[in-house]
Amino acid sequence: MSTQAKQQQQSLSGFTPYVETKGEEYMGKPMRQHFTKILQKWKQDLMQEVDRTVDHMKDEAANFPDPADRASQEEEFALELRARDRERKLIKKIDKTLQLIEDEEYGWCESCGVEIGIRRLEARPTADLCVDCKTLAEIKEKQVGK
Repeated sequence: MSTQAKQQQQSLSGFTPYVETKGEEYMGKPMRQHFTKILQKWKQDLMQEVDRTVDHMKDEAANFPDPADRASQEEEFALELRARDRERKLIKKIDKTLQLIEDEEYGWCESCGVEIGIRRLEARPTADLCVDCKTLAEIKEKQVGK
């Protein structure tokens, strides 16, 4: 990957992809530090979004005399609150993942025990299944859902 492509990827995603050294141990200290940094930044961004939502709802809260205006505002707030609820759950998952890193149990599939892989974890830092097990879980979910 060219230097320009690496810089573009860093600016788009907020981190530099991890570059393994030859013979490096999977999920050794440098890798764990890399993922800790990614997860902490992600959590910080989510927390800032929560703060922005609270400020927005305080600033925008108005008692509109028109029922249609009031309903529109309530619907907007309901959508924001649902989004924040999903983010709250994600923050819990990030905290759980950070604990796994601290316990040196991060990076292995919960189902089969194989390495999840650095690129998959960079794409989805809270992943707890390898691609194969996740694919099987999704297939089973579709079959049960029918």
